[in-house]
Amino acid sequence: MVSEIPARLQAGPKEGVSYPLSVQYCGHCSMPLEYCENYPEYDKCKQWLEKNLPSEFARIKLGSAEGGSTGGAGGAAGGATGSGDKAAGDDGAEEDKKRQKRGGKGMLKSKKPKEDGPKKICLSRSARGKKKSVTVVTGLATFDIDLKVAAKFFGTKFACGSSVTGDDEIVIQGDVKDDLFDVIPEKWPEIDEDFIDDLGDQKR
Repeated sequence: MVSEIPARLQAGPKEGVSYPLSVQYCGHCSMPLEYCENYPEYDKCKQWLEKNLPSEFARIKLGSAEGGSTGGAGGAAGGATGSGDKAAGDDGAEEDKKRQKRGGKGMLKSKKPKEDGPKKICLSRSARGKKKSVTVVTGLATFDIDLKVAAKFFGTKFACGSSVTGDDEIVIQGDVKDDLFDVIPEKWPEIDEDFIDDLGDQKR
């Protein structure tokens, strides 16, 4: 005798669900909204939601206030808000402790808070071989600029090799130091030309 298949395991369209399904994605982490809470920069996800999807942000805020899931649209739409009692809050805290946080390619490392210091970008030129030279850019990290994104931008802009070689250092193949005084403020308007220093020729 074949036992009846549980409703949750049955394939095909489900009652009460409108098709096609619509999934909203976060503009900061590019994941579905219900996964934002697992992203290291969840606060920035919430800022993006508040600015671009205020209705979904209100649902997340409501879920947090009631001690329920902060899982964005999926959690809110599914009615996954808790009762707000102390027991529910304790369960949520314990669940957070038990959650595995393993490393690997899929896990993004949270950025260490940068020490407050002078915001300054330094440009220098260094010899490479007999006739070639490279341009070294340091200080972009003090403006919270992603160095990998910046290196890719420079490589595309100048059609040359560009790579991150240190915690706050980018090396661009070729002598493009003078051009960077115009390119950097144009790409990142928050960086004024006064914040850029020319260190001249330096040995590496």
